[in-house]
Amino acid sequence: MDLTDAKRIVVLGAGQAAAQAIQSLRMGGYTGELTLVGEEPALPYQRPPLSKAYMKGEFAEERLYFKPAAWYEDNNVELILSTRATSIDRAERRVDLEHGGHLEYDALIIATGSRPRALPIDGAELEHVYALRGLADVERIRPQMVAGRSMVIIGAGYIGLEAAAVAQQMGLKTTVLEMAPRVLARVTSPVMSEFYEAEHRRQGVEIRTETSLSKLEGNDGAVTAAVLTDGTKLDADIVLVGIGILPNEALAKNSGIACNNGILVDRDARTSDPRIFAAGDCASRPLVHFGRSGRLESVHNAIEQGKLAAAAILGKPRPNEDCPWFWSDQYDLKLQIAGLGAGYDEIVVRGSPEDRKFAAFYLKNGTLIAVDAINSPPEFLASKKLIMSGAKLSADILADTSITMKEIATNAVAA
Repeated sequence: MDLTDAKRIVVLGAGQAAAQAIQSLRMGGYTGELTLVGEEPALPYQRPPLSKAYMKGEFAEERLYFKPAAWYEDNNVELILSTRATSIDRAERRVDLEHGGHLEYDALIIATGSRPRALPIDGAELEHVYALRGLADVERIRPQMVAGRSMVIIGAGYIGLEAAAVAQQMGLKTTVLEMAPRVLARVTSPVMSEFYEAEHRRQGVEIRTETSLSKLEGNDGAVTAAVLTDGTKLDADIVLVGIGILPNEALAKNSGIACNNGILVDRDARTSDPRIFAAGDCASRPLVHFGRSGRLESVHNAIEQGKLAAAAILGKPRPNEDCPWFWSDQYDLKLQIAGLGAGYDEIVVRGSPEDRKFAAFYLKNGTLIAVDAINSPPEFLASKKLIMSGAKLSADILADTSITMKEIATNAVAA
C-alpha cells in the first residue's frame, strides 16, 4: 500500500524504536501531523543505562533522553505523555486513549515494547520487590540500595547480572538465584556462563544455580526474606525480579492483527494491516541472516525497525538490515555480541578468559553465526561482517591470535 500521501501518523510508545521512527520520518522529509503517545511522563529515553550507570547514580536523567523537549517542538511532533492507548479501531483508523480522547491516523506505528514477567509466588506484592524496566522502577529501587543491606536477585540473565554487579559495587550483600544449571543459560554457551559465574563469585556475589524460590516473606508489608523450595531462608531487604519479558502485543491482537509471541511483521516492519507497522521488543520480524523469524530485544533491533517502518511509509528504499548485535556491561567487562548462536555445533575460543580479554565464536557447519567478545572490539566488529557474508571459517585460524581479525575477515571474504 502506498502511504506517501499520509497526512497523520501516530506512534504508540516512547522507547528507542518510537524515537527512531519519529526522527527518521522528519529527517526523511515527512511534513504531516506526527503524534507520539507514551505511557510514562518522561520524554522518550534509552533504557540500557537503567541497570548500569543510572542505577549507580553516575548518569543524569537528562542524558537518557533521545532528544530534548525543544527538538519535538521545533520538529512539530505532538507528545502525549502519561497516557495509554486502549484500543485500535482499524476500520475507522482511530486509536482510543484512556482519558477518553482519540487520534485518527493514516499510518500507525506500534512500538509499545515489552513488560517484565511477573513473579508467580506468594509475597511478590510486598514492598521493595521490584522489576527493572523503566525510570520509575529505578527511582524506587535506588534509595533502597544502601551499603550493608541484602539484595536477592531472581534470574541470572543479563539484567540480573548487570544489577548484581552494580549492587555489589555499591556495597550490598548480593545473592542471585537461578533455576537453570548455569547463569545466562538461555542466551549463551557454557563457556561464557562459567566465565561470568566465576567473575561474580570473585567480586563477592553469591550465585545459586538450580535453585527455586518458594515464597517471599515480609514484615509490616515489606519484604524481609526469600524462602527457597528446600526451606532455606535468605535475608532480603530488596528483591529484584529479572525472569524475562513479554511483548506488549495486546493492542494489536485485540484489533485482529496477526501475533505470535510478538506482533508479526514483514521486512518493512509492516503488520498484517498494511497501514500499521510494529517495531522493537513488541515485534516478531524476519531474521534475514538466519532464515527464520523471531523477536530481538536490543537497541540495534529497535533502531533498525524504526528506520524500516519510516522508510516504508515514506516510500523510500529499504535500509540495510544489519547483523543483530547486543552488549552488556558488568564490572570492567564489556561484552559485545554479534549474531544469534542458537543451533551452533562448534565453539572456538580466541584468547584467554584468564586475561579478561577473549572471544567465543559459534559455528554451524563451519559457518560463523555468532560471537561473544569480552573486551575485544576487533573480534566483535570483524564477526559482524563475517556473519553477514556467510563465509566458511577454519576453527584453527579463528583461534590463532597471531593472525589479526582484519586478516581473517579479508581472507574469508576473498575465499
